[in-house]
Amino acid sequence: MNKEQTRDGMRAMYASMGISKTIYEYGERTLDALRGRFAQIDERAEYNQLKVIRAMQECHVSEACLLGTTGYGYNDLGRETLEAVYAAVFQTEDALVRPQITCGTHALALALMSNLRPGDELLSPVGKPYDTLEEVIGIRESKGSLKEYGISYRQVDLKEDGSFDWEGIRAAVGPRTKLATIQRSKGYQTRPTLSVAQIGELIAFLKRLKPDIICMVDNCYGEFTETTEPTQVGADMCVGSLIKNPGGGLAPIGGYIAGKKECVENAAYRLTSPGLGKEVGASLTALPSFYQGLFLSPTVTAGALKGAIFAANLYEKLGFHVVPEGSAERHDIIQAVEFGTPEGLIAFCEGIQYAAPVDSFVTPEPWDMPGYDSQVIMAAGAFVSGSSIELSADGPLKPPYAVYFQGGLTWQHAKFGILKSLQRCVDKGVIEEERLKSLL
Repeated sequence: MNKEQTRDGMRAMYASMGISKTIYEYGERTLDALRGRFAQIDERAEYNQLKVIRAMQECHVSEACLLGTTGYGYNDLGRETLEAVYAAVFQTEDALVRPQITCGTHALALALMSNLRPGDELLSPVGKPYDTLEEVIGIRESKGSLKEYGISYRQVDLKEDGSFDWEGIRAAVGPRTKLATIQRSKGYQTRPTLSVAQIGELIAFLKRLKPDIICMVDNCYGEFTETTEPTQVGADMCVGSLIKNPGGGLAPIGGYIAGKKECVENAAYRLTSPGLGKEVGASLTALPSFYQGLFLSPTVTAGALKGAIFAANLYEKLGFHVVPEGSAERHDIIQAVEFGTPEGLIAFCEGIQYAAPVDSFVTPEPWDMPGYDSQVIMAAGAFVSGSSIELSADGPLKPPYAVYFQGGLTWQHAKFGILKSLQRCVDKGVIEEERLKSLL
């Protein structure tokens, strides 16, 4: 087929998948202006891919590393080698990478609870933490929170423009301040995501105020979006989930903590038991997906970044407030779109669900999700339940009714999902099709 025949076939394929001619053409017009940026993302992915390969080669990953263990998991070659690979990728002294870490919130709670003691104070110099950490900290009362163990919490909000409140941070750091938690991504907020350079500047400021303060970065959604990680600019710990970026869509569960040896050892003793630490914890059958997922992560993350930028530009031109803006530099894979109404938020999520390879026939509904203070709607027809490196969208049913879109194991699926979300918004009257036509 020639080029024109291929394009006609593509239009027909999208039409058969429920995408109108107007929406398809609007998407193509938007995409034409983004090809230069996409080439830059591919270059970054190439660098990060080589970084991962180099780490695997230097750590002598072998076929034996993929076999796994059962029972106590003593002398688990694959587990120990994988943790050495993570330490090499993040340029840290040590790492803890385990299927026994159930999710990102668990990984963060583990890092906090193992490195804080009664009488210590936890500081967030970047404002409110992610919703599920509120119960971990004790902002919202919950059994087993840091507050129950006599660990206090102090918060310094970002300024209205998203910049750090340097004087507020200076005033907040005191003799009891033991650990600063720095959330890289925006969570269910519409603040800017922090770049690695900004995180490095904040860490340097905190260390000048209190040299022994532990700086922990919640790295969820940020891995491989840049060519450096927060541990390369002074973070004592980086924490994340394997069903986000570093799992590459293959890891079925798990989390990681990479950083200073003492911090990681503390986390290991909390995860298992005093006296046991990293020596136990069978890897079972998880290792092949952990290794291969990490191997694929740079290119999977690149596809998700392209999807986020595409979504931002599509909806921004239609007059919606998007965070980050369509032209902004990216430091995580999340794209927020403010609809201002629950109908818009729900329609977007329905479109993402209808574009999924799994459960595309299911309609998502808001529900009382554990750990949140309002109903949440989530769309994710994923191969791994809850995997947000796969194409997904979610948001709390409260003003400004912002949807948080992320993921896509391939750029092509992300593109289709975004067009499907736009189609659903048109079909439900959230967006007028004439508005789209006026932009062509």
